[in-house]
Amino acid sequence: MFVFIRGAGDLATGISARLYRAGIQVCHSELAIPTAVRRNVAFSEAVRLGKTEVEGINAVLARTPEEVWAAIKEKKIPVVIDSGKEMLKRLKPDAVVDAILAKHNLGTEITDAKVVIGVGPGFTAGKDCHAVVETKRGHNLGRVILNGSAIPNTGVPGIIGGYGIERVLRAPCDGIMEKTLPLGSLVEKGDVCARVSGEAVITCISGRLRGMLQEGISVYSGMKVGDVDPRGEAVEYENISDKARAIGGGVLEALLHFSSWDLK
Repeated sequence: MFVFIRGAGDLATGISARLYRAGIQVCHSELAIPTAVRRNVAFSEAVRLGKTEVEGINAVLARTPEEVWAAIKEKKIPVVIDSGKEMLKRLKPDAVVDAILAKHNLGTEITDAKVVIGVGPGFTAGKDCHAVVETKRGHNLGRVILNGSAIPNTGVPGIIGGYGIERVLRAPCDGIMEKTLPLGSLVEKGDVCARVSGEAVITCISGRLRGMLQEGISVYSGMKVGDVDPRGEAVEYENISDKARAIGGGVLEALLHFSSWDLK
């Protein structure tokens, strides 16, 4: 089975890792300028760096279908730059997973492949995809929905260590990211974690800096630029998150549900 995943952020990477380890061939698409904040666990970094590694799995930037298949042959995960569906149409995958996490559908259609899976809010199983996987933390995280939609986006991050919206670092103004702290840094409430065109990005909680956009990227006022985890030293910031693994398990379940393979 060959699966094309739209998006290559941290949650999409968790999905990809789950599929890859199950023996499924995977390819990601990503924007020319990725905006994943948890960059050390996101295959989107292959766009910026040419290659990256997450939990021992190597991803590489691929520019043509030939490079995609060459990477797969080498047991690597190819990442293509594609803001639309041009590469998807050229590669003709068996299944498509929309893991852009935009909270609404950015063009995925149920006819894009034999099996189409939408991740999170914005999709309706039976209308624009065959199945939806729940992304909201709680009892139903990773649940496969075959009829209907995921829980609507609330705009409030899931609660971790008693904090939700407080975990998110946002740009104080329009400008350019600069002078960011290294990922994994332990910070205290009131610390400056980065600057946007000279203005400070300040954390309102103590914890570990789990995500931060790269220096030099353009941002707008209020845009999410980072993530502080209140669990501090206990955070496994260099590994795929529990949430991403759960969602990845849901996607794998959905693919097998629709598969006609003989698994004996």
